Amino acid sequence: MDTNELHVVLGAGPLGVATAEALLRRGRRVTMVNRGGRADTPTGVALTRADLYDPASVRDVSRGAAAVYQCAQPAYSEWTTKFAPLQTAIIEGVAAAGAKLIVAENLYMYGQVDGPIHEGLPYAAHTRKGRVRARMAEQVAEAHHSGKLRTAAARGSDFYGPGVLGSALGERVFTPALQGKAAQITGRLDLPHSNTYIEDFGEALAILGERDEALGQHWHVPSAPARTQRELAALVFGELGRPLKITALGRLMLSAAGLFIPEARETVEMLYEFERPFVVDSSRFEQRFGLRPTPIERAISRTLAWYRAHAATQPAAAH
Repeated sequence: MDTNELHVVLGAGPLGVATAEALLRRGRRVTMVNRGGRADTPTGVALTRADLYDPASVRDVSRGAAAVYQCAQPAYSEWTTKFAPLQTAIIEGVAAAGAKLIVAENLYMYGQVDGPIHEGLPYAAHTRKGRVRARMAEQVAEAHHSGKLRTAAARGSDFYGPGVLGSALGERVFTPALQGKAAQITGRLDLPHSNTYIEDFGEALAILGERDEALGQHWHVPSAPARTQRELAALVFGELGRPLKITALGRLMLSAAGLFIPEARETVEMLYEFERPFVVDSSRFEQRFGLRPTPIERAISRTLAWYRAHAATQPAAAH
């Protein structure tokens, strides 16, 4: 293995960190990039700053890299205006540098699906953010098939794990549970919902970066069998040895909160994911590359350990 081979991770959030850690386990030389040039990065990772909306800056930080991993994103409330320009700049810059581009995506482009969500589904998004995601996914595929650059995409469901705060299974669940308060659950409690563990997402991106047969395709990140949100919360409280306490956040409550909180307002159009079964089929990736999802019980235990260790820096209560 070429330990001097450079791999560049764009974005220094929890997914960027998980991807960098997966690359480090492979002995890769890793540089992480964000706008400010400051972040809590894994030991052994170089951190640099760049304007990822500028193709020339992206080219400069990607030069000499074997693969670049797109884990950067604007604020959730700015997805519809800023995400597509960000990705366009990244595609142009990575293409100019001659590196592979491995893109982290979600499942919004499929829209409302009956049955398991698999890679063969058409893009039928009916929400603003879903349509943006569909156009971005098409742009990545077109860049590859036109010969502009080599790409692959990994698609995960709502993710959770160390460092993940602003997700449905994030600080609104783990922080109150640690404080003995009620976890705040989005949508309906007793429908199956797939969640993707952040470390599995990072591992999947690293695999796609080293397997050329993955290029030109999109792959669903291995995700553990779907559980209901009530079951997931029960696992969290059970790990803590505490009785289950839940507050359900429905459409009306989130709409009201959205008058003051941009993230809550943007969540409302995606509530269909939490108002009907939302089950991801990741068998294609698992069978092709041999990666199995981390068992939910183990993932929740690791996540709680992270939240305990960072309790002093977390807010007293989530929105």
